Amino acid sequence: MSTVLYWQWGVVLFSSTLLYFISPRVISKESFFKGASRQLEKPGYAMLTFSLVISWIFAKSVTNVSNLGMQFGFVGGVAYATYYLSFLVAGIVIYKIRTKSKVGSLHQFLEKKFGRSAVAAFTIVIAIRLLNEIWSNTEVIGSYFGATGSPQYIASIIVFTGLTLAYTLKGGFRTSMVTDLIQMGLFAVLLFVVLSFIIPSTGSITPYIKTGSWTLSGGVDLILVALIQIFSYPFHDPILTDRGFLSDPKTTLKSYITATVVSSIIIMLFSFVGIYGSFAGLKGEAAVEVSKSFGVFTLIVMNFIMVTSASSCIDSTFSSVSKLIAVDLTGKDKTSISRGRITMILTAVGGTIPLIFSPSILSATTLSGTMVLGLAPIFLLWKIPAPKISFHLALWTGVAAGAVLVFGLLPKSLYLGEGSFADLLAINIYATVIIFILYFVPFLFSKKENFISVAEN
Repeated sequence: MSTVLYWQWGVVLFSSTLLYFISPRVISKESFFKGASRQLEKPGYAMLTFSLVISWIFAKSVTNVSNLGMQFGFVGGVAYATYYLSFLVAGIVIYKIRTKSKVGSLHQFLEKKFGRSAVAAFTIVIAIRLLNEIWSNTEVIGSYFGATGSPQYIASIIVFTGLTLAYTLKGGFRTSMVTDLIQMGLFAVLLFVVLSFIIPSTGSITPYIKTGSWTLSGGVDLILVALIQIFSYPFHDPILTDRGFLSDPKTTLKSYITATVVSSIIIMLFSFVGIYGSFAGLKGEAAVEVSKSFGVFTLIVMNFIMVTSASSCIDSTFSSVSKLIAVDLTGKDKTSISRGRITMILTAVGGTIPLIFSPSILSATTLSGTMVLGLAPIFLLWKIPAPKISFHLALWTGVAAGAVLVFGLLPKSLYLGEGSFADLLAINIYATVIIFILYFVPFLFSKKENFISVAEN
């Protein structure tokens, strides 16, 4: 085993072991499923804000924005950062729902307005998302240890996932919130270290910001896609939305607004890694190749960043899926911490097996932002009474649009622009228009007395 691999194993074992001993062991349901302290105090502004930021800046995000920076320059960084406006959209919608109705989760909202069939469909969507969070982040960790499918690759994934599971089992959501503070602090330090290597090469950040072409083919098409998807994308991610129900509404809204600003800045700064790679003429995975170019130390730092961001996302995933099964779908009267812990273990296994036995199937099971476009009218128009069929027309039209994208069924004559995301932009625009139309079609044929509103006027 090379010296670098020894160091990388040291990073994984040290960070995960440290988090295990720091993680609180809780016995109350309020702590395990809602992140409350032992004194049953709700998460405060700072804790909630940092938890939002670090849980959504996961290893895959760092990898993606670095690659976009290498391909499109600063435009690529802005494009990926645009997705983080999801915090703002989700924060405002959840605030309105909470202050105008008596629902404690999105599942309660959907059941009250659209019925159990809507809850079932929504659960399938977010369950796929949660499993995807496991393998998409552990896949990044594995890539630092060896080629896909190699013994080192598989071993690193199993060990990393197992250690993250171990400390999350201790305290569920409370553990996730507490460790997020530590992970956020460490992440900020490591980001500073990486930038201290990269920025001096040009003397300032100005050359980085001036890179790229503000045209459709230069990455603006992805910015437009993001501006469409931020109105649906956040609602299929329990890691983001569950945190919207932990603190009081005003504190929660402030945290979501702050998280929008902080996370967007961090993501744009990480695009500098890929931009530097383009300056240096590097090829391949930007984060890996750039860190390698500076030597062993920066490679270890980048590995530490990936481990930190991935573990934060995965422990949040375990907490969210635990709450989903043991609380949202079971009911408060039957909620149990043991059921939550069993769910975490099953999720860890289910999210790891595909990487070990058949990594190629992941491309077919990854839920794209296009597939959840149908959630936009469902949540944006939450206050408007609607027939139950509207939910399904919107949701499944989005899924169909995602299938069109995945299987390349859209004729090239309908593409918008000539950029890398010309098909993605076209499908998102066409599908969004169709989804909103279909959402309102039942209004013409249904009796108004059958419409249900969750708002309390």
